[in-house]
Amino acid sequence: MTPHAFVERFGREQASAILRTNDQDKAARAMEAAVRGGFTIIEFTLSIPGAFELVREFSQREGLVVGTGTVMDEHEARQSVAAGARFLVSPVVDEAVIAAAEELEVACMPGCHTPTEMLRAHRAGAQLCKLFPAPAGGPAWVRSVLGPMPQLKIVPTNGVDERYAEDWIAAGAFAVGFVNTLFEPADIAADRWDAIEARARRCLAAARGTA
Repeated sequence: MTPHAFVERFGREQASAILRTNDQDKAARAMEAAVRGGFTIIEFTLSIPGAFELVREFSQREGLVVGTGTVMDEHEARQSVAAGARFLVSPVVDEAVIAAAEELEVACMPGCHTPTEMLRAHRAGAQLCKLFPAPAGGPAWVRSVLGPMPQLKIVPTNGVDERYAEDWIAAGAFAVGFVNTLFEPADIAADRWDAIEARARRCLAAARGTA
């Protein structure tokens, strides 16, 4: 999948499932629940034990697009793509990671918190800008930034939940990412996979305005 094809797919899906936990087996089961709930764009953060194994496993499944999060350097970028990742996400703007993604022909979504960082990432070649952490202005902040810079594709993640996902999209966000608001730590700890699956359905419906 080319970066352009990924961006088109992400724009249609409008949401991704982003998982961060400290147990590889529970990570697999939690993501399985999100996939059953309808997510097809999924992200494993590299802080998960065995993250590359999870990427390798899930990337072989038809219909899924898998990426890695918390990619902090070129080495991690290359390991991610070798395992099957088709997009790379970072909490910061790092030109070396963006350049590696371009060389590896995968999409890149660096973390940005200011308009300056977003423009810097865009000019460096990033196809998407991860809004991280979400600012106090919320959806109104996205609308304000897109006024003078409509070329940006902003993807809020941290802090996005099913109650306000539609507001982010309505403000102009390209898509949204659900993290702990989808994968509630208490549900993972208690093996409540059905709860995660049900929440996944609600999150997707909210992002698409069909709730």
